[in-house]
Amino acid sequence: MKTLVDHLSQYASYHRDPRNIVTHFIGIPMIVLAVTILLSRPGWEVAGIWLSPALLAAAASVWFYLRLDLRFGLVMGALLGLCLWVGQVLAVQPTGLWLGAGVGAFVLGWIIQFVGHYYEGRKPAFVDDISGLIIGPLFVVAEAAFMLGLCPALKQAVESNAGPVAIRSM
Repeated sequence: MKTLVDHLSQYASYHRDPRNIVTHFIGIPMIVLAVTILLSRPGWEVAGIWLSPALLAAAASVWFYLRLDLRFGLVMGALLGLCLWVGQVLAVQPTGLWLGAGVGAFVLGWIIQFVGHYYEGRKPAFVDDISGLIIGPLFVVAEAAFMLGLCPALKQAVESNAGPVAIRSM
């Protein structure tokens, strides 16, 4: 199994333009939320828990993240928990509202992603490796940690493999 550094380095190699990274801070959360919303139907409340395909996908994702790194896995679990809550709230709304929110966020999120990759001048990472779809949200969390001065050893390891983020004026 690839390590956290392996996954983040591979993904980061497609994301060295700061404008692309900024678009990922908007687009990826929108896409993750959209998928969670759309997968929240069908759903059933059992013992106070909303059981849906979204819960199964989130649980599998969190398991993957926890196997890579406990700290990042816990953060991803909390963020996916928020997405599940929003998805459940929208899943019980009229179909038009649920579907409009899910599809709208999905389409807008991908448009933002492709604008970022236009700046980058490179195709999205998932085109070459489908695992980029699950690593993308983790990349956003890792980049946020790096910007806050957290995990300097991880940042250094990723940058030694993928190169530093390009210095460009936004």
